Amino acid sequence: MLVELSGIAELDYVLVDCEHGPDDLVVLQQHIALAQAHGVPVLVRVGRADANQVLRVLDLGAEGIVVPHVESASEAREVVRSAHYPPRGERGFATYSRAGRFGAVTAAEHLRAAQDVLVIAMVETALGVENAAEIVAVDGVDAVWVGPADLAVSLGVPPGDAAVGRAKEQVHRRAREAGAAVMSIVSSARAGAGEDADFVVYNLAHILLDAFRSLRPGSESG
Repeated sequence: MLVELSGIAELDYVLVDCEHGPDDLVVLQQHIALAQAHGVPVLVRVGRADANQVLRVLDLGAEGIVVPHVESASEAREVVRSAHYPPRGERGFATYSRAGRFGAVTAAEHLRAAQDVLVIAMVETALGVENAAEIVAVDGVDAVWVGPADLAVSLGVPPGDAAVGRAKEQVHRRAREAGAAVMSIVSSARAGAGEDADFVVYNLAHILLDAFRSLRPGSESG
C-alpha cells in the first residue's frame, strides 16, 4: 500500500530496502510491478556487494541499485560489473526475465535498456570517506550516498555529530568534482526541503512514527 501511495502522490521514485528490510524477491517483484504501473521508477538497496542479489533485483525490473559499505575503488568497480552486461560488466544475460518483458523484447533492445541502470554507492565508513575521490571516479558509479548512521558508528561519534556532517560535505564535494550525483536521507519533509542533493530519500519509518505520535492525546497537534 505504501508503494501504491507513493505512486498516487506522484513521487519521483521509490527506494526499497533489502539490506535492513526483508529481501523476499517475490514480494519485491510485487512492489516493483505496482510502482511501475504508476510510472514510478524503483531503486533497490541490496546487501553488501552481493552480485547474485544485484542480478535478481535487476532481472525483476528495478531501474537501479544502491550498494552499502563501498570502501574502495576496487569495490566500486565490482559493483559496476555486477550491474552491467559484458563488455562493461559481468551480469548474467537473459531476456525472459521481467526486465526483458519475459522475452517480448529482442536481445538488442534489452541490452540498450540495461545501459541505463543506475548505480549508487554508499559511503558509510571512515575508510570510505578517505577513498571517496577514487570511488566516485569509477566509471559507472552514477551517484554516492553517505550513510550517516553507519558513518557515525565508524567514526566513534554519536549520530548527528558535527564530524559526520563534515565527512558528508567532503564526500559530496568529491562527487560534484567527479560529475557524480549525490543522494541523501532525511527524516522529515522539512529537512528534505533544505537538503542539497540530487536524490532525497525520506525515511518513511521515522516520518510515520512521528505522524502516529502526533495523534496521541496531549501531543502538540493531537
